[in-house]
Parts: sequence; structure tokens; C-alpha cells
Amino acid sequence: MNILDQIIVQKKREVVLKKSLVSANQLENTALFNSRTTSLSKSVLHSPFGIIAEHKRRSPSKATINHNLFLEDVVKGYEDAGASGISVLTDTNFFGGSLDDFLLAKASVKTPLLRKEFIVDEYQILESKAYGADAILLIAAVLTQSEIKTLAAFAHSIALEVLLEVHNQAELDKSLIPELDMIGVNNRNLKTFEVRLDTSLALVDKIPINVVKISESGLHTAAEIKLLKSAGFNGFLMGEAFMKNNNPGAELATLLQQLKAV
Repeated sequence: MNILDQIIVQKKREVVLKKSLVSANQLENTALFNSRTTSLSKSVLHSPFGIIAEHKRRSPSKATINHNLFLEDVVKGYEDAGASGISVLTDTNFFGGSLDDFLLAKASVKTPLLRKEFIVDEYQILESKAYGADAILLIAAVLTQSEIKTLAAFAHSIALEVLLEVHNQAELDKSLIPELDMIGVNNRNLKTFEVRLDTSLALVDKIPINVVKISESGLHTAAEIKLLKSAGFNGFLMGEAFMKNNNPGAELATLLQQLKAV
């Protein structure tokens, strides 16, 4: 069983447990559930470079990225630097995140927030809205076409946008449905964790023009962003490049200055 399979097994167990503790009705009656959401896709499109900056303490491919920073400092730094969106990892066992992280991010910034999670159930989408998300991530590698369509439609029904992540042509083919706001091409193979920017370059022209195109993972330099931008991507999800430093917001600010330089 590879890491991705292990994560999904664990996630399904978590959902069963959470449902036994907090009902869907309770989630729908939280203070944030009926709050107005902000469009992440529009924020990306209206930005010159559309950087979605991520808070991530660790990952299966990198045991430790940075455990020494206060989340509120990180996300405020991203906002001040000019991030188009902020992604917050909420998986605990494999990434060291939590829903409390997301709630703290919501209290700290007004920038659109993406909940980065392995979503396998509508309950997690209700949970996302209850904790202040503006958008959710769906991963094509772990969902059928029917599940993608059902989960995306449910997210839209409660005013959440959807970023659908793919890793290859087969995943993209099964994901081309009207209910998507953004399609992200993950340059990291979630089974082997190998990173290849060619993955994004190979798929960008296959994504419909009416969908916001995001390149994800393994991005570090202004040159890479410029290359992918010229290829047709609207935005870029980046985490480790910022989080491995003591001041992620300053690193984002430096990158944006480099991108603006002629």
C-alpha cells in the first residue's frame, strides 16, 4: 500500500469518527457556515501571477519543513506580501495540520482560503464551510468521475469553489465536468513523490479555457513561474519554497519582486 492509499484509508476512518461526534446539523449551525465566501478563482485571475501560498509544516516526502513558526504570522505575511490565495493543510497524521489551523487562518486574514485536505465525503465539505473555507481541494487520483461530480456540485451548493487536482491525462479526462472552478496540475506524483514540471507543461493545453489553470508543487523560482505562466497557467500553488524559511511572507514578497522585474 503506497502513501496515498494509506492516507485515504486513514481519512475514511477519521470521517466515520467525526460524524459520531459532530453532526452535519451542528456544522450547519456554526457561526461561519452562513458567512459570505470570497472567490479564489477570481482573485487568481485578477492577479498578475496568482500565487496561492501554502502553510505546511511537514509532508510524507519531507518529514519536517518548518515546525517553528506561528501560523498567524505565516498567513498574515502571505497576505501582506500579495498572495492571491492562501492554502492551509488540515491533515494531522501526515502533514501536521488541523482544522484549528484553518480557524486561526480565517481569523487572521481576509485573503481567500483553500482547505487542503483529502476529501472523500460530503461531510468534510460541510466541515470546510463551517471552519471558514472559500474553496476546497478535490483529488482526482482518489475519486471516481461520479464522486468528483457529486462532491463538486455539493460544494457549489454551499457557495464553495472547487480546485480539482490531477496528475496525468487519464485523471484530467475523467475530471472535465462543468462543476469545476479551477483545475490544478500537481507536478508531484503522490505515489512516488517524484517532481516533474513537464507534467504541467504536458497538460496545460488540455484544460478548457473557461477553467482557471493552476500549477502545483515543486515550484521554487521566478524562472519556473514565468515559464509556466507563458505556457498558459493562471496561478501557482506554492508551499515548501516559502515554508522552509523563517519568514515565508518575505520569501513570497521577494519572489513577486523578481517576477515583476523586467
